[in-house]
Amino acid sequence: MPLPQRILVIRLSAMGDIAMCVPVLLALKREYPNVEVVALSKKKFRSILERISGITFIEADVDGVHKGISGLLVLSKEIKALKIDAVADFHNLLRSKILRAFLKGIPKAKIDKGRTDKKKLVNDPNFFQPLKHSTERYADVLRKLGFKIELKGNEFLSNKIILPDLQDQIGEKNSKWVGFAPFAAHKTKALTVNKAKELVQAIAEDKQTTILLFGGGKKEQKQLQIVAGTTTNVINITGLTTFENELSILSNLDAMIAMDSGNGHLAALYGVPVITLWGNTHPYAGFAPYAQPQENQLTANREQFPLLPTSIFGDKIVAGYENVTDTIEIKAVIKRLKVVLDS
Repeated sequence: MPLPQRILVIRLSAMGDIAMCVPVLLALKREYPNVEVVALSKKKFRSILERISGITFIEADVDGVHKGISGLLVLSKEIKALKIDAVADFHNLLRSKILRAFLKGIPKAKIDKGRTDKKKLVNDPNFFQPLKHSTERYADVLRKLGFKIELKGNEFLSNKIILPDLQDQIGEKNSKWVGFAPFAAHKTKALTVNKAKELVQAIAEDKQTTILLFGGGKKEQKQLQIVAGTTTNVINITGLTTFENELSILSNLDAMIAMDSGNGHLAALYGVPVITLWGNTHPYAGFAPYAQPQENQLTANREQFPLLPTSIFGDKIVAGYENVTDTIEIKAVIKRLKVVLDS
């Protein structure tokens, strides 16, 4: 059977998952440059996916014209008009399942999320082992469609030029740039403001380093102002510019320190070394930033907190584990950062 030449790739959310799709699609385009990829996702992820050469983006307006079953039917007709040869469902939740049902007669493959093993990782203390990385799970979907995909750990996007207007705001790069994103969608994965400030002050002692703070929304913007304090070599990027411009800054970092959150995944897309601080979640679940060494994964002490990981996504609150990320020692972060910056 001939390989499909125009495939629809579905991944509707979230930021980290979208980012982890990119290396897989880069590997596909490297091995099969003539294959056309149509990426279906939400509008806010367009600027990420369109960085891949040869990608056609389709917006899934799930809160507007594509809302509900009737909206998905409309979307399916828009997709059929593109003469898709196959569907690669990287999402495999309710919306994409309904959409697949509407796309009758087209070969399809869906992701196996490994839910059984992920539940065991959280619930069975004797089952503590690394699971398949998400990028490999996405690659498996394409393999089911007949593509031979090998992830080599070098599938990165090229650096983006920082526009002059933005450079006027943050200054020229005449020092090491270290990104820091201390917060996450769930508090159990984040640092407290006080701990984040303490870490920033420790990093800022090296005057040859500039720290750029990343976050989202007005609440985090205010919190990051507290984290930055009056330290001269700390810049709060949040709310300063567009998401597209933030990507250009991320791509030019020398290192990134992040929680188990989207910012770390975005930096990894550009081959930036990412140090991840893991609280109630754990890299064994398969969500570590792409192509990052195990040494960059700093976890809380499991002897002190034997229930870790308490959840896969950090959405479960367990008494006594609320601020577990804060227990990761600052000296351990600084030690790893020095290794990364000196390498």
